[in-house]
Amino acid sequence: MRVKICGITNSEDARSAVELGADALGFVFAKSPRQVTKEQARDIIKNLPPFVTSVGVFVDEKADVIKEICNFCGIHTVQLHGNGQPAYLNELEGYKIIKVFRIKEEDDLKPLANYKPHAFLLDSYVKGVMGGTGMTFNWEIARQAHKYGTIILSGGLTPENVRKAIRVVTPYAVDVSSGVESLPGKKDKLLVKRFIANAKER
Repeated sequence: MRVKICGITNSEDARSAVELGADALGFVFAKSPRQVTKEQARDIIKNLPPFVTSVGVFVDEKADVIKEICNFCGIHTVQLHGNGQPAYLNELEGYKIIKVFRIKEEDDLKPLANYKPHAFLLDSYVKGVMGGTGMTFNWEIARQAHKYGTIILSGGLTPENVRKAIRVVTPYAVDVSSGVESLPGKKDKLLVKRFIANAKER
């Protein structure tokens, strides 16, 4: 099981997450308690070891802005929240694209059929909030999403529930942010360790 630790804001948390087995780190470039500048992200990313994927997280951002930030930071994978239409993904050719959908009910899966990203990230629907809510959704719905493509599961995952979530959904990867924090933007090393261990347990 692959694990992405999202909302990384400092080198200490990044280094710790990687040492504990994280496969990917997420850097938020949208308004959020976990938002980083491109300079902060670049300083963290340049010191990461090989085989760790850096993911740029954006909300309804213009494609040229995304490209500028990613080129500056050395990011090759983008996570797109918001209302971007299928054609918008074509503007980011050359990047690995994760398209985020917020799920409340089964019908929320229908739009996935119109998109062709490298992976879909399924998060919980909370009105007015694009991510990092700490809320779960019905994992049985997420299990049905496999027919649309590669699935990354997010939304309210914690060290306590990630094993069950993986058992129900069998996703390609899991993504966590608030579920391993001591406060917004600051990861708790013990929670990260437990989350990764439980997610990767066979």
